[in-house]
Amino acid sequence: MKNNYHILLVAFLMCSTVVFAQQSGDISGQPRAIEEGKTVFNPHWFLSVQGGGAYTVGESAFGDLLSPSVAMAFGYKFTPLFGLRAEVSGWQAKGGWVNPTTTYKYKYLQGSVDAMLDLSDLCRGFNSERIFNAYLFLGVGLNGAFSNDEAVALNAGGYKLHHLWTGKKVYVAGRGGVGANFRLNDHVAINLELNANMLSDKFNSKKGRNADWQFNALAGLTFTLGKSHRKTAPVYHEVEPPVTIPAAEEVKSAPVVEQPKKETVIRKALKQNIFFALNSARIQDDQQAKIASLIEYMKKYPTATMNVTGYADVNTGNPGINRRLSEARANNVAEALKAKGITADRIIVDFKGDTVQPYSTPEENRVSICIAE
Repeated sequence: MKNNYHILLVAFLMCSTVVFAQQSGDISGQPRAIEEGKTVFNPHWFLSVQGGGAYTVGESAFGDLLSPSVAMAFGYKFTPLFGLRAEVSGWQAKGGWVNPTTTYKYKYLQGSVDAMLDLSDLCRGFNSERIFNAYLFLGVGLNGAFSNDEAVALNAGGYKLHHLWTGKKVYVAGRGGVGANFRLNDHVAINLELNANMLSDKFNSKKGRNADWQFNALAGLTFTLGKSHRKTAPVYHEVEPPVTIPAAEEVKSAPVVEQPKKETVIRKALKQNIFFALNSARIQDDQQAKIASLIEYMKKYPTATMNVTGYADVNTGNPGINRRLSEARANNVAEALKAKGITADRIIVDFKGDTVQPYSTPEENRVSICIAE
């Protein structure tokens, strides 16, 4: 009975060992992932449609100067942090006269170009699944006002409007505001926005001591055109095929030939991370000691080769810029080695752009990873 237990125990241990080895890729010879795929930002176009209310600052009560407004914007997000949009907005604005209280309406249409900063990605990093994303924007544009007939009639009735305009008027507009997108899925989000527009003192036909201000509260939808994120491919480590051990009979039948003993030189692989500044491929002074250690290793072991792989931070720039930047970083390290006598046939240069992020910290991904063995 004990023998049976021993046999079962040995069989269990052997099966466990085989399963573990196969999972790690050592038995099957299949490649094993050493860098898992990641979700990274993808530059994309977007479209937003909004509607809400406008308030033009004046002498009348707040409720008397409220009017409807709509807006439509088309833009492009270059990085997780920065975007640019062109927006058309307008409909109706109001002015007011006190004593007696009366209001008058006129129309306007405004075109603006806004620079946008994503506050959520700035504070928490890029996350394609985040539900709430806040942003700031700052822009400039042109405001065209028209249909000012009510103000003209009021002025003719004895209410003197010192900046009265007729026909059509065009004013330069400066603007800024804050907004938020509430993600519904990868392509649609609910949008809320508050903005302030600074216009000429002549906008509401009344003379004042400063610029006229108009505020908008808008709600609508934002549509992502294309993919806002993508999955990077995992990086695999190629496992060498298992060594086949000849059967005992083959070993016995082979003639025994004594080989001269060779002195075995055991060398360990050397890895160095050469870090770079933001948007730079220049090897900094504090990285020169690492370059020197790589050169020393290559001269000590004349048969050794070196792999130099350049990377770039996905959170800055765009795929095209980051690809060229990672290539320049890898080539600059290779040239530094060649300048000290390391031949080109011993250096393998590669670059990944921002498709692979070897480290979790963005600053560490501005790097050339050098492995000598």
